[in-house]
Amino acid sequence: MDEVIPELIIQTKDLWKNFGDFQAVRGVSLSVPAGSIYGFVGPNGAGKTTTMRILTTLTRPTSGEAWVAGHSVLEDRRAVRRAIGYMPDEFGVYEDLRVWEYLDFFAACYDIPEKNRKRLVGDLLELVDLAHRREDMVDKLSKGMKQRLSLARTLAHDPQVLILDEPASGLDPRARVEIRELLGELANMGKAIFFSSHILADVEDICSHIGIIEAGQIIMEGSIDELKQELMETREIIISVRDREVAEVVVATVNGIQDVANVEIITPKAGRFRVRVDFMGDDEGIAAINRALVAADIDVLGFVEEEGDLEHMFMRVTKGLVT
Repeated sequence: MDEVIPELIIQTKDLWKNFGDFQAVRGVSLSVPAGSIYGFVGPNGAGKTTTMRILTTLTRPTSGEAWVAGHSVLEDRRAVRRAIGYMPDEFGVYEDLRVWEYLDFFAACYDIPEKNRKRLVGDLLELVDLAHRREDMVDKLSKGMKQRLSLARTLAHDPQVLILDEPASGLDPRARVEIRELLGELANMGKAIFFSSHILADVEDICSHIGIIEAGQIIMEGSIDELKQELMETREIIISVRDREVAEVVVATVNGIQDVANVEIITPKAGRFRVRVDFMGDDEGIAAINRALVAADIDVLGFVEEEGDLEHMFMRVTKGLVT
């Protein structure tokens, strides 16, 4: 058996899954740190769900190995299932139950004693803000409420890891925000969260780490901040001034500074003229740009370094392939 790294809550090594001649997962190796919120990103058909079904012991890999909370998905499936809370991309059946009955049923499935279940159900409903709907029939809930109820279900046995397949898919903007906030709250409670998504804004807002999968293969993995830094060819600084004449002075002042790759006036915003500086140096170099502007007696209304977004990074490393 390969060595299990204690610092990783999920670890996979060279996972393959074939369905006949079709290769859904091709050599996937993941490293998910304990305590992280990990976004598993890729287009539809990339292999996200198949990988998650392997991690949850619902599908056996053709080859390779995976561990969740230190337990092998091949050799210790029961321990893996005790350690995880899994939320598939479909809500499932059981819609003829009341909200509290739905949670009580799943708590019973995890052998939680009946005398403890009433309080547990109440606590879970409070956590996902559904206490006021406890007597409602499940099929009367909105999709966003069903997603929150499904998330409460995954928490019934107090798992270490939450594995969530597209938790925000198909939700309206408000419901998506509510799910994001709930995931953040669960992370603060010490849960490790591994969720798949193709909604890049959701991933960028909440995740500490990401893995990008395309055509069954991992393209890139790591902390979001590190990956952004690695992929950005230059640092982008936006300088805002009051009019075009001042913007032209900024261009002339900055143009000759060391490590400045390009300077140009860009589209005005909120009544201010803006200059973009593409810079290849370090923080001391950025400070030097700031000092040069002060020395030139330029009235600067804004000076900010723009962060590269996840969408830009995703488009750079993927090719639009599916398995």
